[in-house]
Amino acid sequence: MRHCLRISDATRSRGGPSSPPFWDSNLGYLVRTVRYSAEVALDPGDETVTVSEPRGAGLPPTPHEFTAAEIGALAHLYRGEVYRSTVWRTRLDSTTNWAVVTTGIALSATYSNAEASPLPMVLVGLLVSVFLLFEARRYRYFNVWRARARLIETDFYVPMILGQGVRLETGWTELLAGDYRRPLYHISLARAIGRRLRRTYGWIFAIQAIAYYGKLAIHPVAMVSTSQMLERAAIGPVPGLVVILAGVVFHSGWALFAIITYQYEIESRKKRGNLIAMG
Repeated sequence: MRHCLRISDATRSRGGPSSPPFWDSNLGYLVRTVRYSAEVALDPGDETVTVSEPRGAGLPPTPHEFTAAEIGALAHLYRGEVYRSTVWRTRLDSTTNWAVVTTGIALSATYSNAEASPLPMVLVGLLVSVFLLFEARRYRYFNVWRARARLIETDFYVPMILGQGVRLETGWTELLAGDYRRPLYHISLARAIGRRLRRTYGWIFAIQAIAYYGKLAIHPVAMVSTSQMLERAAIGPVPGLVVILAGVVFHSGWALFAIITYQYEIESRKKRGNLIAMG
């Protein structure tokens, strides 16, 4: 006699097109329960199990919905990404503090008396450039954690707050999963330098330039001619004109670099359009 067993709705409650595999002690191997119903034919005396094709086969799979446990895990993941971005944000502040402190020391040494040399302001400009490179490297790491946390905020939490539930059709889960599978920097070193330059270091360089030329203009007495400025700018055997031109090229180069990378940022955002992205 042939018996037929239909998988009930309770079996379907495992969620998703199919549940994770589990061990069935009766069948003796890993099986998956399906979301739609299926008929299982059992022949007494026969050890084989015949499963008819599930109804609905060939249809697109039902979109997976996060369970309460998965939402909780994602919430903990978000907390972890926020923590890591906070740690690296603190490291960014450290290099910025180094740049500010060294600039302050150079200002103190340069303006300590009328006969003091403006050379410290020249040297600190080079030192701050090194700090900028350090900070740009750290910013690339920071941007990884920041972008992940921001993606979860905009595509996971915002729809929930608006009462739309968890929306998966935007593709943010694939983007986030791919970033975890193959973690890469989201921006180049040049773009990172440009961002830090426009937001922080450009102002530091501007203060250094103003302080340097202010030193030449007022010490030891007020400048009355261009020849005096060239004489005061001279550093040992290096003529003052060469020093001043080098300073102009140095600061103009950073300003041009900031503008070029900003234009690249704008073009990159235009190409990206409304698509979700990280970086």
